Amino acid sequence: MLRLSEVNFAYNSEPVLEGVTLSIREGDRVALIGPNGIGKTTLLKLAAGLLEPSSGSIEFVGRPMEGFSRRVLARFIALVPQQMNVPFEFTVRQIVEQGRTPYVSLLGSLRREDHLAIEEAMERTGVTRLKGRVYNRLSGGEQQRVRIAIALAQQPKLLLLDEPTQHLDFVRQDEVLELVSRLNSDGVTVVAAIHDLHAASMFFPWVVLLGQKRMIYQGSSTEVLRPEILSAGFGASPKLVASLSRLEVNSRPGPGGLR
Repeated sequence: MLRLSEVNFAYNSEPVLEGVTLSIREGDRVALIGPNGIGKTTLLKLAAGLLEPSSGSIEFVGRPMEGFSRRVLARFIALVPQQMNVPFEFTVRQIVEQGRTPYVSLLGSLRREDHLAIEEAMERTGVTRLKGRVYNRLSGGEQQRVRIAIALAQQPKLLLLDEPTQHLDFVRQDEVLELVSRLNSDGVTVVAAIHDLHAASMFFPWVVLLGQKRMIYQGSSTEVLRPEILSAGFGASPKLVASLSRLEVNSRPGPGGLR
């Protein structure tokens, strides 16, 4: 579904990603892990077509990413950001409606199929009961579900999430990751930047690790979430490696996988 080949990217001539090569197959559920500031968000934006690589190539469903218009690409790939600033008191329903933007003409209005997609997105994420509430007055966990609902309203084939459990307590984290797992079971391919290694081991059969040297480790959670791999990727101390060795790694990967 998605292939990055020798991708390089820099901000103001400062290299962020160097020689990144990886493939995501249809149906995968992948955790993207690595130290803070290593380039996980940048990688997701490249995968969503929001950024262009300095060099290298990105393909989506076998076609060069640059061959898609932004509008068309948004019908297939949705990115859920860490935060979403909403300056006005929009309701949840009004916010989720924005997910239909790729399908609505500039001066057009929502059609029946748009309303159905919006209702389905709210139902699948459990926010239907919140549709009349003001987004800015929701809890962190509720806002995260709404952000995912916006993405689902796009009806994407590939869902990209940037730290979907950030700032959530452990109960809300579990709820969001269970939701992501259900969406994947329903046929949505998922790539999520995750900082919690235990969550990565429990909810994601496949893992991509961005390392300190911009190296990529990729494979099943049992292959990647090992102390020696994590130590190299995170530049971890021996003490930290010892604690990482106690991870309960999911030993039953789902169908598909990284190549």
